[in-house]
Amino acid sequence: MLIARVLGNVVATQKNQRYEGTRIMLCRQISPEGEDMDYTCLALDSVNAGEGDIVIIAQEGWSASTATTGKPGAAIDSAIVGVVDYVDLLPKADL
Repeated sequence: MLIARVLGNVVATQKNQRYEGTRIMLCRQISPEGEDMDYTCLALDSVNAGEGDIVIIAQEGWSASTATTGKPGAAIDSAIVGVVDYVDLLPKADL
């Protein structure tokens, strides 16, 4: 799993029939502090996330497939499975 920011929606004129009714989102991984990282991915949206939202992405086939389509077996690598309200980090001195 990773934390990412939704950059936008990806439009596909044709999709595999298992993905019909789902949205493909472009996401960039962020650090727990909210700083952009280099990794960017496409993820199917299962929680109605929008541009600018901070989200949790599952990057494991079984979880991603069942979260977005409700059925196991679809060839999905990444799925948005939650929208983050806030991240509460301990101060570095408390670690």
